[in-house]
Amino acid sequence: MTMARTSAPPPPLAPDALRVTALGGLGEIGRNMTVFEHEGKLLIVDCGVLFPEEHQPGVDVILPDWSCIRGRLSDVVAVVLTHGHEDHIGGVPYLLRERPDIPVVGSRLTLALLAAKLVEHRIKPVTVEVAEGRRLVRGPFDLEFLAVNHSIPDSLAIAIRTSAGLVLHTGDFKMDQFPLDGRITDLRGFARLGEEGVDLFLVDSTNADVPGFTTSERDLAPAIDEVFRTTPRRVIVSSFASHVHRIQQVLDAAHAHGRKVAFVGRSMVRNMAVATELGYLKVPDGLVVDIKRMDRLKPQQVTLVCTGSQGEPMAALSRMAGGDHSIQVEEGDTVLLASSLIPGNENAIYRVINGLIDRGANVVHKGNAKVHVSGHASAGELVYCYNIVQPANVLPVHGEARHLRANAELAIKTGVHRDRVPIAANGHVVDLHEGRAQVTGKVEIHNVYVDGQTVGGVTEASLAERRTLGEEGVIAVVAIVDLDTRRLADPPDFIAHGFEHDASTFAPAVPAIEKALAGANERGVTDFEELERLIAREVQYWAHRTHRRRPVVIPVVIEA
Repeated sequence: MTMARTSAPPPPLAPDALRVTALGGLGEIGRNMTVFEHEGKLLIVDCGVLFPEEHQPGVDVILPDWSCIRGRLSDVVAVVLTHGHEDHIGGVPYLLRERPDIPVVGSRLTLALLAAKLVEHRIKPVTVEVAEGRRLVRGPFDLEFLAVNHSIPDSLAIAIRTSAGLVLHTGDFKMDQFPLDGRITDLRGFARLGEEGVDLFLVDSTNADVPGFTTSERDLAPAIDEVFRTTPRRVIVSSFASHVHRIQQVLDAAHAHGRKVAFVGRSMVRNMAVATELGYLKVPDGLVVDIKRMDRLKPQQVTLVCTGSQGEPMAALSRMAGGDHSIQVEEGDTVLLASSLIPGNENAIYRVINGLIDRGANVVHKGNAKVHVSGHASAGELVYCYNIVQPANVLPVHGEARHLRANAELAIKTGVHRDRVPIAANGHVVDLHEGRAQVTGKVEIHNVYVDGQTVGGVTEASLAERRTLGEEGVIAVVAIVDLDTRRLADPPDFIAHGFEHDASTFAPAVPAIEKALAGANERGVTDFEELERLIAREVQYWAHRTHRRRPVVIPVVIEA
């Protein structure tokens, strides 16, 4: 196992080599995007988003950074999608804005979910539908698709054959032997590829540090049924909008206990409509009704299915917890959080849970009931895969550093040589050449923030200013200055927000401003911007010395 530490740009790619560059998804859970380069052409696998954490205020989503290939988008032969989760397809609309005719390859459900999303972006994609067992050639890449089991139907692993070798990318997967849809991971196909000789195995790392095997989806049914059987009023379920399997279990339980179901939230309504239309979601007649009809039903007849299981501020459940939603949570309601807890979202999720409990709800979640199982293979399943495939090289993908390292150790324990298991980070370039995979360089990767209609305009510096605004407050200082003497013509006006103050709070700051202006007079400073910078600096120093605060200071100098 080798931990990549290089920061040097990669060398030119050898003519008979394959280059693999992760532009997202390594060292994090989200924004998965991997670029394969061979014979001058590029193949992209997945293009997802990462959801922001608390220290990234105002950000909607975070995109992969594809700036290193922006000048080569004409070389992209396809974007291949492993499945329909947001962390794998959410970035596609932004990529297609830059080149709308890139062919997008995926399974039926994946492409349908993407197409529904692209309607909002007014993009009509060029799509190629595939299924397990299908072969497809795009440029120098010969692709084969294999069924894998995950928490969303129609997930695929991808075998990529090139003259440089055979690559197998698992996508997100697990090995549930009793899946709800009866579609198991194709281990026979994995074994067949192993016999052919897998030169590089890219493996989902999310649960690599979890011993044993991931619990079957079917084992959740008793706990979900108990919620519906024992709740005296409404059942409110929060889940990912793409978690079709879990929603199916909720629908089945609601139907069994005589409840109606309404979907809440645009993405939930949209995705469930797509899943129902394509037959992936089986809905008994009359079970799902419009939210407006729920007022006519008794509380014990109501089930609401909404988004917000990760504590997203604007999602339905978070707004319910804060009392800022048309649906008011009341005493006797049960809220069922039927999703995983994504690392980094813990505080936001527990804040929502506490808000719901304060409103009288009973909150059932993974921590106190068996109502969620992961969609990712645990250590025992990964070891099985390594022993079946027996790859020459392994590149752990999809996970934080601890997951990648744990996955690497599993591969080594099954016999893969330590030097053939590189641990890469976003931007690291891994070249497969003459049967050996190793990190050869690094391209510069940054977070690309989406803020409303702005893509990439938010910087780390502006985020730092937002955090300061939120935590330290803001002071606007309006100073009327005689530019001949650099003296205040009148006492300055102070306007503050997020900063405890009264009419006399800022009076002690005035001498500091006068002193700064006197110094400017001695140096002959007349530039308005320079005078404003001096005033801002003095007020910041004063606020820190006096109040231990570091507010954003907005100075305005007006000529007397």
